Amino acid sequence: MFWDPEGILFFDYLEKGKTITGEYSIPLTRLDEKIREKKPGLQKKNIFYQDNASAHKNVLAMGKLGDLHYELLEHPPHSPDLASSDFCLFPKLKLFLAGQRFSSNQEAIAAVEGYFPDLMKNHYKDGIMALEHLWNKCINPMGDYVEK
Repeated sequence: MFWDPEGILFFDYLEKGKTITGEYSIPLTRLDEKIREKKPGLQKKNIFYQDNASAHKNVLAMGKLGDLHYELLEHPPHSPDLASSDFCLFPKLKLFLAGQRFSSNQEAIAAVEGYFPDLMKNHYKDGIMALEHLWNKCINPMGDYVEK
């Protein structure tokens, strides 16, 4: 899932049995197309944030980000509180999905995509601002960084 302060930009679902690798750069191209489609007048430099997973740091994935002219924000090492899977959108989604049983992938996808339109508009912006705050605390520490 890719999002910005205004909401969800693009969902991409990994096929059953597939693994995310550096070669899995198709979502980046499709994300770029969605951004251009949804925000045609956007002139700002796009900043991309991802964790340090090996598939994300693979030379192919990094090359694709460079080809698309994205500025990559550094993910501080040993910063699990900044892991995108545990930040802002996902904890509440996990709670929403907890205990539900789906009879098909399409049913699960529909549930996930149905969840996000009901979030308040400021949820996305507040999440980005909180991420920025935590990120700055990790990158520019005045002593040791520990989230309390």
